[in-house]
Amino acid sequence: MPQVQAHPGAVDTVAPAFLRLPSVMRVTGLGRSTIYRLMAEGQFPRPVQLASRAVAWRRSDIDGWTDTRPVVAH
Repeated sequence: MPQVQAHPGAVDTVAPAFLRLPSVMRVTGLGRSTIYRLMAEGQFPRPVQLASRAVAWRRSDIDGWTDTRPVVAH
């Protein structure tokens, strides 16, 4: 696979494949306890195990969940 070299000072715009809890909270606007409550109710994606003591959510799962949320028109 060819390597793409960025210009010096270029900002990396590739979204991460996995999100840790603080990023999930930022993206969704939900708090920690709400995320875990929704997971227990089967209404929020479950994280995947990255290492023995590390979990993260797939970015695609979080994006899919946010796409299903109702839009409020003001």
